[in-house]
Amino acid sequence: MSQIVPFKALRPWRELAKQVAACPYDVVSLEEAREIVHNKHLSFLRVEKSEVDVPTYPEGNVYGMARMNLHDLLEKGILFQERKECLYIYRQQMGSHVQTGIVAGASVEEYESGKIKRHELTRTDKETDRIKHITMVNAQTGPVFLTYKSRLALDRIVERIASATTPEYDFVADDGVAHTVWIVSEENDIRAVQAEFAKVDTLYIADGHHRAAAAAAVAKTRRTRAPKCQGDEPYNHIMAVIFPHDQLRIMDYNRAVRDLNGLDVAGFLQKATGRFRVEEHFAEKSPRRLHEFGMYLDDRWFKLSVRESATCGNDPLKSLDVSILQDHLLEPVLGIRDPRTDRRIEFIGGVRGMGELERLVDSGGFAVAFSLYPTSLDQLMTVADQGRVMPPKSTWFEPKLLSGLFVYPLE
Repeated sequence: MSQIVPFKALRPWRELAKQVAACPYDVVSLEEAREIVHNKHLSFLRVEKSEVDVPTYPEGNVYGMARMNLHDLLEKGILFQERKECLYIYRQQMGSHVQTGIVAGASVEEYESGKIKRHELTRTDKETDRIKHITMVNAQTGPVFLTYKSRLALDRIVERIASATTPEYDFVADDGVAHTVWIVSEENDIRAVQAEFAKVDTLYIADGHHRAAAAAAVAKTRRTRAPKCQGDEPYNHIMAVIFPHDQLRIMDYNRAVRDLNGLDVAGFLQKATGRFRVEEHFAEKSPRRLHEFGMYLDDRWFKLSVRESATCGNDPLKSLDVSILQDHLLEPVLGIRDPRTDRRIEFIGGVRGMGELERLVDSGGFAVAFSLYPTSLDQLMTVADQGRVMPPKSTWFEPKLLSGLFVYPLE
């Protein structure tokens, strides 16, 4: 049983939605974010990544700036609060790919009990950052991306409501992705959606592990301070967009390493050949099947193929390509023991393409880059169902959920 609740969102007026809506705070660098807000003064990045407005910032000022920027959007009438609790239907289209989800509050209690399953560990520094952000702003400002094993009955309800209702938002963002939102305000429709989610056994975090962990941490703190907590307070829920699994698309999540761990090119290739079958002149650059990797090194593309001894049989975690690369090359050869904390490795979303891997290496800032075949939803769910976690940055979902279309106030 998965419990979801409607909420009174803070959101932009229809004619301002495109100007306010912003990419997630953690997919752009500070420099990229400053360029975005320079051209889009209403961008919600001023709230989500408020350091764009603090040229040299002590840590405490960043969160105060986020609060001030959110209040500024409200005071200027850019954002307003919904009069009644609603659910929302959020559809995204990227090329021919379409995915449609429900925006709602998901249960913190179900997250804490493991009914909302995660597949990645969080980093303490990033979790702490979002805890401070939520606490100071007194709101969850960006949604967690959840998925569930699809249900035809729920698909039909969503389609019925969308086809019978005029969209509240309908625009194409600067990156070409179309975003359409419908308000679900009728009590019968809200109850119908809730009833179908009550039949969903498990929700899975697709993206937004740090947001979810931070929301749960804030809820725990507030429950401690309010012993008469009833459980239905806004802070006991996590703002989420919840999609059926068969509509989602995972892209590759690639790696680049700054040096060869003291080896020269020939020495590194020799060690790699001892663990993988290595072929030169890999024209495709990006692998077309599991257990193959692209490698850009010394101005050349190579194809790495896994030797049978490295596939780890039927172990769903060890047989992931991200695990194989980590366990058989990144750690033993390049010395990347903890990719969550090692500053020698960077992770590059597949949406940036193979050209970005070439650029990083050709610039001299990195010695080698690896392209991976995407992890599948089935693999993600299998690992999560076993209560295990994948290596960091195992999945890259596209399109990304925009921030700023919905804000979840905690009071």
